[in-house]
Amino acid sequence: MVWLLLKDTVNSCIEYRILGLAAEAAFFTLLSLPPLMLGLLGLLGYIDSWTDTTTVASIEKNILNAVGTVLSERGVNEIAEPLLADVTHGGRPDLISIGFAIALWSGSRAVNVFIDTITVMYGLDGHRGIVATRLLAFLLYLVALVIGAVVLPLAAVGPDRVVELVPWGTTLVTIVYWPVVILLSVAFLTTLYHVSVPVRSPWIEDVPGALVALAMGVAGSALLRVYITSTVEGPTIYGSLAAPIAVLLWIGVSAFAVLVGAAVNAAIDRVWPSVATAAARAANERLREAQAVEVLARAQAARMYEYEGDADDDADGGPGDIPSEFPERWSRFLPPDDLRARLHTGKPQQGGRPGTAEPKAGPSYPGERPAYPERPPYPARPPYPGRPPYPAGRPYPARPERPPSADKARGDGPDGPPYDDRG
Repeated sequence: MVWLLLKDTVNSCIEYRILGLAAEAAFFTLLSLPPLMLGLLGLLGYIDSWTDTTTVASIEKNILNAVGTVLSERGVNEIAEPLLADVTHGGRPDLISIGFAIALWSGSRAVNVFIDTITVMYGLDGHRGIVATRLLAFLLYLVALVIGAVVLPLAAVGPDRVVELVPWGTTLVTIVYWPVVILLSVAFLTTLYHVSVPVRSPWIEDVPGALVALAMGVAGSALLRVYITSTVEGPTIYGSLAAPIAVLLWIGVSAFAVLVGAAVNAAIDRVWPSVATAAARAANERLREAQAVEVLARAQAARMYEYEGDADDDADGGPGDIPSEFPERWSRFLPPDDLRARLHTGKPQQGGRPGTAEPKAGPSYPGERPAYPERPPYPARPPYPGRPPYPAGRPYPARPERPPSADKARGDGPDGPPYDDRG
């Protein structure tokens, strides 16, 4: 059974290319960090009244020290320090709004990658609308900001720093520190897996994937630390890009671990499906079959419409009988033997098609072109009022000359209307 789960998990990871999706999520997460930091710095100008002044000064000092690794001393003094003072000591609503807007868009885009991938892994793609998925990504990103603001500093500073802040609970902090961090992380990952599935299932069923994701995240972070220590620290070609590259790699490893945990939960659900997910998956399969039948019916209808448009063709799809009055136009649709048999005025050659017209009397020679049929007589002209029509093929009689006296009697001439023989 363990081998079956492992095989299903590996197949899901390969089929849904979670390496590429993890890279996409890592990119958008890293893209959301600078505007988020700018928005938080802009908030310091509003909370300076009730925040300790030394806290703001300490934050400015740490930022300037970090900027000093990239810019020169002159750049720090002339560019970074005045800009930072303007942001932290004065209210900047424009910076706050733009920063948080960009951070919400890019961060929710990263969360949307997780939600879509988890939904597809469960075989429930298309069950939730695009708008609902986007709103859910916004809410989860806000929750992740709150939990990350609590968990990440605790995981970064370690229990020793917390003991310095809470000296009266040294033993208690040492005992419960890491269990609390682990429980908060597992709870967040389980909630992410639970709400990403379009149908509701027991919350406890998503815990195994969260445990696997947390274990892979810790192991990947340890390996990444060893790699960065051996390649980035000291003289390196990365230079000032070392820190962003390290952050991007760590976010990518964490995103990969989260997607692997989702694949584990999906594999467990396929082996031991819950009632809600099994019913939703069956309904989704029926919907896909109905859509496939509809597409096939449309294709068949379009094909029948094309066949009806080619009604002049033979049953085998080839051209129909060739009209005798247009031999040259249809000659390119015939094979050479058939063409020679149809167009030759003599006897049909061997291999020609039956039904060739009998040759006309007169001399014939090889290569003689067939005689065109005689043109039929022109049809009779439409009759004028008061005059019977002439039969087809007969010429009209010549108009008799009238004496001048008759023209004057009819009013014809320069003083009257022109002569008209139709009446």
